Amino acid sequence: MSTADQPISADERRLNELGYKQDLERSLSGFSNFAISFSIVSILTGGLASYGIGLQNGGPITMAWGWPLVSVMVLFVGMAMAELASAYPTSGGLYWFASRLGRPAHGWFTGWFNLVGQIAVTAAIDYGAAIFVTAVLEVLGVGLGTDRNTIFYVFTAILILHALMNVLGPHLVTRINMVSAWWHVAGVAVFVIVLAFASDSHQSFSFVFTSTVDNSGVGFGGVTFSFLLGLLHAQYTFTGYDASAHMSEETHNASTAVAKGIINTILVSAVFGYVLILAVTFAIPDSAQATLDATAKAGLPSPVIYILDTQLSGFLSGLLLIIAATAQLFCGYASVTAASRMLYAFSRDGAVPGSRLWQRLTHRRVPANAVVLVVVFAWILLIPSLIVAKEKAGVAYSAATSIAVIGLYISYAIPIWLRLQHGDRFETGDWSLGRWYRPVGIIALLWTAFICLLFIIPAADAGLPWNDAFTWSSVNFAPLTVVAVLGTVGIWWAVSARKWFTGPKHTITEIEEELDVA
Repeated sequence: MSTADQPISADERRLNELGYKQDLERSLSGFSNFAISFSIVSILTGGLASYGIGLQNGGPITMAWGWPLVSVMVLFVGMAMAELASAYPTSGGLYWFASRLGRPAHGWFTGWFNLVGQIAVTAAIDYGAAIFVTAVLEVLGVGLGTDRNTIFYVFTAILILHALMNVLGPHLVTRINMVSAWWHVAGVAVFVIVLAFASDSHQSFSFVFTSTVDNSGVGFGGVTFSFLLGLLHAQYTFTGYDASAHMSEETHNASTAVAKGIINTILVSAVFGYVLILAVTFAIPDSAQATLDATAKAGLPSPVIYILDTQLSGFLSGLLLIIAATAQLFCGYASVTAASRMLYAFSRDGAVPGSRLWQRLTHRRVPANAVVLVVVFAWILLIPSLIVAKEKAGVAYSAATSIAVIGLYISYAIPIWLRLQHGDRFETGDWSLGRWYRPVGIIALLWTAFICLLFIIPAADAGLPWNDAFTWSSVNFAPLTVVAVLGTVGIWWAVSARKWFTGPKHTITEIEEELDVA
C-alpha cells in the first residue's frame, strides 16, 4: 500500500482499478517487454527448428510465399490483441480479457486453451533447441550422437536448466531477454552474411520462388494442400507474442508498452525472419527433395543442419549452429517465464487444481511452483518422441507445434470475438484501433478458424484411420489433445466449475483501494 511519501504509480493505480495488488516486481521497460515476446517468437528457433516442416510440405514456395502470407495475417491477430492488452494490463492476459468481456465460461475455456498452448510451445521450443544443441555438441567433438534418445535427454536437461534459471529471480528476466533480443538481430545478420558470401553454391530466384515439394501423402489437394500444411512452419514461429500481456504487471507504462511490444514483435520478426528463411533456402545444395532425402539418410534431425554442413566449412557451420542453439536456449527460457506467469495468474483466480500451490511466490517474488509445473508437463508432452518408431520421431515434434498453434490461437480468438460483440461500448486503453477494430477483428477470427482446422489434418495417409496403411506412429495427435482438453475442461465446467468459478478474483479490497487512492 502507498503512503503520502510514496504515492502509487499510474501502473499500480490502473492495476488496483482492475482489482489487483502490485505483487510482482515491476521492473521491465517497454523494450524489455518487447524483448521477451521477441525472444519467444524467436525466428532463430521457429524459423530454423521447424524449417523441415515447410520444406517437406510445399518446399521452397512455402518459404518464399508462406512466410509473408502468415506474417500479414498474424499482424491482424496481434493488433486485435494489442488493443485488449492496452485496456486490461494484467498478467492473466487473454483469459482475463475474456472473463471481463464475457461470462466466466469464456474466461474458463480461454484460460485452459492458453495454458495448454503455452506448455506445448515451451515443449516444442526446448525440443527444437535440443536438436540444435546435440548438433553443436557433435561439432565440438563431445560425441553424444543426434539420435532421438540423445535429443530427448538433452531436451530434459534444457528444461531443468530453464526452470532453475527462472527460479533464481526476476532480475534475470530483464538481463537475459535484453541480451536475447540483440542476439537474435545480430545472429540473423551473421547467418545471412555467411550464407550469402561463404556458401559453396546458391539456388536461383526461380528455384526459391517457384519450385515445389509434395509430401503430404493424404491423397487430395496436391501441391496446394501440401503448401497449406507447410504454413505450420511460419505459424508456429509466430506464437507466444501474448507474453507481452502476461508480463504487463511487471512492465512500466504497461497500457502503452505492452501493446507496442506485441505489434513490434510481429513486425520485427516478420522482416528479419523472412530474410533469414530466404538465406537458408537460397543455400539449399540440391533439389529440395534431394536435400530432405540426404538429411534422412545422414540421420540428421533437421535439413538446416544438412544445408549448413554441406555448404559451409566446418568452422562456419559450427559457428551458425552455435548462434542458433544459443538463441533457442534464450527462447525456451523466455517461454517458461511467460507460461509460469500465465499459470500463476490463472491459479490466483482458483481455476487450476492445487491453485494455492501454483500461485505461491518465493521471497524473490517468483512463482517457482508454477515454473516447475510448466516444465514437467512440457516434458511429458514430448514423451511420444521416444515411443514412436525412429523414423516417425518428428511426428511428435510436429504435433507439439500444432498443439501450440491451435491452443494459443483459440485462446486469442475468444476475447477478440467478445471485443467485437461489445462494439463501441468497449473502453479502450492508451493504444486503440479506433474504427478499424471491426475489420481487423473479423480478419483475425477468420484466419484463426482456418489454421485451427488445417493443422489438425494428418500430413500422411498412414495417419488416416480409414486407410489400410494406418499406423498410430503416423497419427497427428494434435486433434486428440485438443479434443481431450476441450472434453475434460468442458465436463469439469458443466459438473463442477460453473458453480464456483466466477472469473478473476480481486486481490485488493475496496477499503485498500480507497486508502491507496487517498
